Amino acid sequence: MLLHDTALVYGRYLRQSLRSRFALLFGVLTPLLYLVFFGPLLTRLPLGGTGSSWQVLVPGLLLQLGLFGALFAGFTVIVEKGQGVVERMRVTPVSRLALLLGRVLRDATVFVFQAVLLVLAALVMGLRAPLGGVLIGFAFVALLTVSLASLSYALGMKVRTPQEFGPLINMVSMPSMLLSGLMLPMTLAPAWLDVLSHFVPFRYLVDAVRDAYVGRYTSAHMLHGVLVAVAFAALAVTVGTRVFRTAGA
Repeated sequence: MLLHDTALVYGRYLRQSLRSRFALLFGVLTPLLYLVFFGPLLTRLPLGGTGSSWQVLVPGLLLQLGLFGALFAGFTVIVEKGQGVVERMRVTPVSRLALLLGRVLRDATVFVFQAVLLVLAALVMGLRAPLGGVLIGFAFVALLTVSLASLSYALGMKVRTPQEFGPLINMVSMPSMLLSGLMLPMTLAPAWLDVLSHFVPFRYLVDAVRDAYVGRYTSAHMLHGVLVAVAFAALAVTVGTRVFRTAGA
């Protein structure tokens, strides 16, 4: 029943996304602008580590796509509460876990699709990376989306208005982007900032994807990234499910 219910919810929200094709493509616009206008500035700069500047920048942009997109996913729950959609779902026998999983799996599908478009554009601009590394990058985007979308939906169930939701998300997203090394490796930062960045879980994901893009699949960064991504996803889905159950979503 859980799989059946999840498939029903997933299909409902995926059809909504497919009907809004402009929004589907618009979501990749910001990382694409970074790729086009910021990427060429890095081609001659020593960024440390191995690989080209594209192998440093593109993994960060992929996770930026998941970070910002998934964090703001909870806006839709706030809108649905106002329209009575959540109230109508409350009286159905659908599993509360399925109500969450269907949503976050739709988000993961959308952001992986956008990640594919971003990588294709990067290949045109000069990115060279092994196929295995590219696929691993997509897997990390999916895990990050599941994690952050689950927490975002949980927050959306708790707050009453978008005006409460937006500032809270911005308070999390901007420090996370700056301290995780999405744009540039944190090894270039001062020692105190590099140490501080290790308390941000997204840094481990960024380092893992960058290693994957140069073919280092068995590195310590890869191991730490996988462990952090899986643990974070499990914790986030657990929290999100509990909130959906207690809120009667």
